[in-house]
Amino acid sequence: MNKTELISIIAEKTDMPKKDTDTMLNATLDTIMETVASGEKISLVGFGTFEKKIRAARVGHNPKTGESMSIPESTAPKFHAGKVFKESCKWTTPDWSRRLPKPKFTRLSIEKFILR
Repeated sequence: MNKTELISIIAEKTDMPKKDTDTMLNATLDTIMETVASGEKISLVGFGTFEKKIRAARVGHNPKTGESMSIPESTAPKFHAGKVFKESCKWTTPDWSRRLPKPKFTRLSIEKFILR
Protein backbone atom coordinates (compact mmCIF):
# COMPACT_ATOMS: atom_id res chain seq x y z
CA MET A 1 0.00 0.00 0.00
CA ASN A 2 1.35 3.42 -0.86
CA LYS A 3 0.50 6.83 0.57
CA THR A 4 -2.22 7.59 -2.04
CA GLU A 5 -3.99 4.32 -1.27
CA LEU A 6 -3.74 5.00 2.45
CA ILE A 7 -5.25 8.46 1.99
CA SER A 8 -8.14 6.96 0.01
CA ILE A 9 -8.89 4.40 2.73
CA ILE A 10 -8.72 6.98 5.53
CA ALA A 11 -10.94 9.37 3.56
CA GLU A 12 -13.48 6.60 3.02
CA LYS A 13 -13.50 5.57 6.70
CA THR A 14 -13.79 9.14 8.01
CA ASP A 15 -16.09 10.58 5.31
CA MET A 16 -13.56 13.38 4.77
CA PRO A 17 -12.52 14.72 1.39
CA LYS A 18 -9.21 13.29 0.13
CA LYS A 19 -7.64 16.76 0.11
CA ASP A 20 -8.34 17.24 3.83
CA THR A 21 -7.20 13.70 4.58
CA ASP A 22 -3.95 14.31 2.69
CA THR A 23 -3.33 17.49 4.68
CA MET A 24 -4.06 15.71 7.97
CA LEU A 25 -1.80 12.75 7.17
CA ASN A 26 1.06 15.01 6.03
CA ALA A 27 0.76 17.11 9.21
CA THR A 28 0.80 13.95 11.34
CA LEU A 29 3.86 12.50 9.61
CA ASP A 30 5.70 15.83 9.68
CA THR A 31 5.02 16.21 13.41
CA ILE A 32 6.26 12.68 14.12
CA MET A 33 9.45 13.26 12.09
CA GLU A 34 10.19 16.65 13.67
CA THR A 35 9.56 15.39 17.20
CA VAL A 36 11.71 12.28 16.83
CA ALA A 37 14.47 14.26 15.08
CA SER A 38 14.59 16.62 18.07
CA GLY A 39 15.24 13.63 20.36
CA GLU A 40 11.79 13.25 21.91
CA LYS A 41 9.96 9.94 22.11
CA ILE A 42 6.40 9.53 20.78
CA SER A 43 4.28 6.79 22.35
CA LEU A 44 0.94 5.90 20.81
CA VAL A 45 -0.54 3.40 23.26
CA GLY A 46 -1.44 0.17 21.50
CA PHE A 47 0.18 1.21 18.22
CA GLY A 48 3.83 1.74 19.07
CA THR A 49 6.69 4.04 19.99
CA PHE A 50 8.86 6.19 17.74
CA GLU A 51 12.26 7.25 19.05
CA LYS A 52 15.71 8.38 18.00
CA LYS A 53 18.38 5.71 18.47
CA ILE A 54 22.07 6.56 18.80
CA ARG A 55 24.45 4.01 17.32
CA ALA A 56 27.83 4.03 19.04
CA ALA A 57 31.07 4.40 17.11
CA ARG A 58 32.61 1.04 16.31
CA VAL A 59 35.31 -0.70 14.32
CA GLY A 60 34.17 -2.37 11.12
CA HIS A 61 35.88 -4.23 8.31
CA ASN A 62 35.90 -3.60 4.59
CA PRO A 63 34.48 -6.86 3.18
CA LYS A 64 36.48 -6.51 -0.03
CA THR A 65 39.92 -5.92 1.49
CA GLY A 66 39.43 -7.05 5.10
CA GLU A 67 40.92 -3.75 6.26
CA SER A 68 39.74 -2.40 9.63
CA MET A 69 38.01 0.96 9.58
CA SER A 70 36.30 3.12 12.17
CA ILE A 71 32.58 3.75 11.75
CA PRO A 72 31.50 7.03 13.40
CA GLU A 73 28.58 7.43 15.79
CA SER A 74 25.24 7.91 14.01
CA THR A 75 21.56 8.34 14.76
CA ALA A 76 18.55 6.65 13.22
CA PRO A 77 14.80 6.53 13.83
CA LYS A 78 13.49 3.42 15.57
CA PHE A 79 9.96 2.04 15.89
CA HIS A 80 8.74 -0.47 18.48
CA ALA A 81 5.33 -1.98 17.74
CA GLY A 82 2.83 -1.91 20.60
CA LYS A 83 1.03 -4.90 22.06
CA VAL A 84 -2.28 -4.29 20.27
CA PHE A 85 -0.49 -3.80 16.93
CA LYS A 86 1.53 -6.99 17.42
CA GLU A 87 -1.58 -8.96 18.35
CA SER A 88 -3.44 -7.72 15.28
CA CYS A 89 -0.62 -8.99 13.05
CA LYS A 90 -0.57 -12.49 14.54
CA TRP A 91 -2.21 -15.34 12.74
CA THR A 92 -2.34 -18.96 13.63
CA THR A 93 -0.44 -21.40 11.49
CA PRO A 94 -2.16 -24.61 10.48
CA ASP A 95 -0.89 -27.79 12.05
CA TRP A 96 1.05 -29.06 9.04
CA SER A 97 2.61 -31.90 11.01
CA ARG A 98 -0.67 -33.81 10.86
CA ARG A 99 -0.99 -33.39 7.12
CA LEU A 100 2.55 -34.23 6.04
CA PRO A 101 3.28 -37.89 5.37
CA LYS A 102 5.84 -39.51 7.62
CA PRO A 103 9.23 -39.93 5.96
CA LYS A 104 9.94 -43.42 4.62
CA PHE A 105 13.53 -43.24 5.77
CA THR A 106 14.96 -41.92 8.99
CA ARG A 107 18.53 -40.87 9.59
CA LEU A 108 19.24 -44.09 11.47
CA SER A 109 17.78 -46.34 8.78
CA ILE A 110 19.91 -44.60 6.15
CA GLU A 111 23.05 -44.98 8.29
CA LYS A 112 22.34 -48.70 8.79
CA PHE A 113 21.86 -49.13 5.06
CA ILE A 114 25.15 -47.35 4.27
CA LEU A 115 27.12 -49.27 6.92
CA ARG A 116 26.04 -52.69 5.58
